[in-house]
Amino acid sequence: MSHASPESNVIAYRAAEQLLAARDPRGALKLLDPVVTAHPENTAARLLRARAFFLAAQLRAAELEFQLVLEREPDNAFAHFALARTLQRASRDGEARRHFRLAAALDPRPDYVAAAGFGQAG
Repeated sequence: MSHASPESNVIAYRAAEQLLAARDPRGALKLLDPVVTAHPENTAARLLRARAFFLAAQLRAAELEFQLVLEREPDNAFAHFALARTLQRASRDGEARRHFRLAAALDPRPDYVAAAGFGQAG
C-alpha cells in the first residue's frame, strides 16, 4: 500500500471540507478516514471528521472524536460547543449544558453565550 503524500492529505482535507459544505458527510468521511489514520495527531482533520459524523447522525462517533480533540486542546471552544450539540441531540442535556458553558467561557461569541443559557434556571 502506498503511503499518501502530505500534499494528497491536504487535498483530501480540502475536498472533505467542500463535501461537508455540500452536505455530503459520508463522502467527507471516506476522504478523512485515511488522513486521520495517517496523521492521528492532526486535530483539524479530527474536528472535520467529528463534524462529518455529527452531520451523518453518527452521534457516538462524533462524541468520541470531539472528546479526543478536547483531550489535546481542552481550551478549544468550538470543540466544546460541537460536543454539546452532539450530546444535546442524543438527549443528554445535563452533559450538553456543561460543554455549552465551557464553550461560552472560553469564547463569549453570542451563539455560544445564548446556547449556554447562563441566565436560565437549571
